[in-house]
Amino acid sequence: MFWLIVALLIILDQAVKFFVMASMELGHSVPVLPGIFHITYIQNPGAAFGILAEQRWIFIIAGVLIIGAGVFFFKRLEKESAWIYYGSSLLLGGAASNLIDRIWLGKVIDFLDFRVWPVFNTADIAICVGVGAILYAMLMDEWKEAHQA
Repeated sequence: MFWLIVALLIILDQAVKFFVMASMELGHSVPVLPGIFHITYIQNPGAAFGILAEQRWIFIIAGVLIIGAGVFFFKRLEKESAWIYYGSSLLLGGAASNLIDRIWLGKVIDFLDFRVWPVFNTADIAICVGVGAILYAMLMDEWKEAHQA
């Protein structure tokens, strides 16, 4: 199931990004809920919020390291809680899809625009939810250990 989630996430994210690139001009915005949610095509050369713009190799190396860690620790992940297992699959799938953008385009395609937050993509959502799930599992384990006396 782990690798299926990773693969489906990559396929979904790359398909939506391809559709956005093929059907929109760079910088164009289509209101879905005017003033609340738009589909806005941008290319992000950095990380979240555009930090470290034009540092492509840092992000490529980080993406490769995340994928390598996922492959290396996969057998151990099978024995972990569902939060860590599925969280790791989301993190890995999101990182891999954004890595594809960085390798082929030098930038990440972003398109989800809630007008009060920087524009992002489905891979970013997967990364955030995945990290959140992993952190939740770790905090719950620590809480249980602290209260087992």
